[in-house]
Amino acid sequence: MDSSSGEEVLAGDARWRSAPMARVQLVTGPIFNLSTLSSCDVESSFRLVDVKARFSFRTVTFGFRLKANSSEALLVLTAVQNPTTQFHPSVSRYYLYDQPDFQSCSVDCTFEASAGKTPDATFGFGHKPETLGIIRSMESAQYYPDNDLSQARRRGYDVVMTTSLSSDVPVGYFSWAEYDIMAPVQPKTEKAIAAAFISNCGARNFRLQALEALMRTRIKIDSYGGCHRNRDGKVDKVEALKRYKFSLAFENTNEEDYVTEKFFQSLVAGSVPVVVGALNIEDFAPASGSILRIKSMEDVEPVAKRMKYLADNPAAYNHTLRWKYEGPSDSFKALVDMAAVHSSCRLCIFLATRIQEQEEKSPSFKKRPCKCTRGGSDTVYHVFVRERGRFEMESIFLRGKNLTLEALQSAVVAKFKSLKHEPVWKKERPASLKGDNELRVHKIYPLGLTQRQALYNFKFEGNSSLSTHIQHNPCAKFEVVFV
Repeated sequence: MDSSSGEEVLAGDARWRSAPMARVQLVTGPIFNLSTLSSCDVESSFRLVDVKARFSFRTVTFGFRLKANSSEALLVLTAVQNPTTQFHPSVSRYYLYDQPDFQSCSVDCTFEASAGKTPDATFGFGHKPETLGIIRSMESAQYYPDNDLSQARRRGYDVVMTTSLSSDVPVGYFSWAEYDIMAPVQPKTEKAIAAAFISNCGARNFRLQALEALMRTRIKIDSYGGCHRNRDGKVDKVEALKRYKFSLAFENTNEEDYVTEKFFQSLVAGSVPVVVGALNIEDFAPASGSILRIKSMEDVEPVAKRMKYLADNPAAYNHTLRWKYEGPSDSFKALVDMAAVHSSCRLCIFLATRIQEQEEKSPSFKKRPCKCTRGGSDTVYHVFVRERGRFEMESIFLRGKNLTLEALQSAVVAKFKSLKHEPVWKKERPASLKGDNELRVHKIYPLGLTQRQALYNFKFEGNSSLSTHIQHNPCAKFEVVFV
């Protein structure tokens, strides 16, 4: 694509328009401003300075200057396309859709060529030992082995950005901005009950065999893709899917978290997805019972039977789409909300956090009060909380006699309410899902967990587990996900 065309491209977690050499002035502001207790009177503050941004294609550089207690850390990332590094046109470049949107990133970043400067991080290899290496791709690890998390670590990448929710900065195919997920359901007017758009007939999983097996069960399927085509493929995919009860969302690999537009376009269309793909596809379902899954060829017959039943029973079929009217689950909203902050911004936050943690380990760092005992009776613990997708931490104080999950959640809600805080997803979600101004906590977890751990695997095992964590981690840091 010509870098000066301004053409819109699909960049995975948002549709961004290329804006070569566009300069952005971002607003500086405090990152930390610690509240203090009378017996622990220490104050620290952090500010970002020298903020600007510029985008180019062949060379992409990113940086920001972080001031902390008079010491400075300059971060500059340089991504230079070269034949030794795996890049894909849609993911190796940054695209700027709307400057004010990027300005909302809570870390002020500078994207520009910086000759002669030693970067703190760079895309690909060939960097100095003190520079972090980043890999960013939305392709399957089955086809591009470097995208496998363990393989990427072995190859020497320090920061991994892939579709895996276990990667450092996930880059999924989903977002509220890109997909009108809550679009109304349209009448199902086609004689065939299912549609397929499959053009790669050489996929390494069994999706082609599954398509052929479904066709043999006498389910009428309209195939618009190159594989067993029986309909003209020159159609708008989503508009076509709206007329079918089922959509065959067959991926080209059965890889955890690898869920592409095939699935999300089915949700937009209000066509029940029949999935061959991610082993954990249920994590991506908008509600229980809203999708059908073919885990192996043995599942084809029972899934075909279920499709026929739902197609012949309107009440049962409508039940699978009830989320379109009642709203999706909190789990689904929490997943898609992650992309309300673009992956480029989340990369900034990840790296800024890493730099900050290193600064805090420095002997010259002005230590913060982490607990205070008043009159020898009760201990007050000082912890920090930030919303996922933000960099700034807020101070929370918890009494030692009440280190409970309920107390932590109440303190977090009270703190963010007092700040008149607006969740990061507020401007992205469709109107029907914005809700009122109440803050509802979906997850609170220790800072540093992956999104797979945070959303699906981690849970404090009762109040004693939380109490132990706070006592053993001075000035413990948490992230909160609001829904």
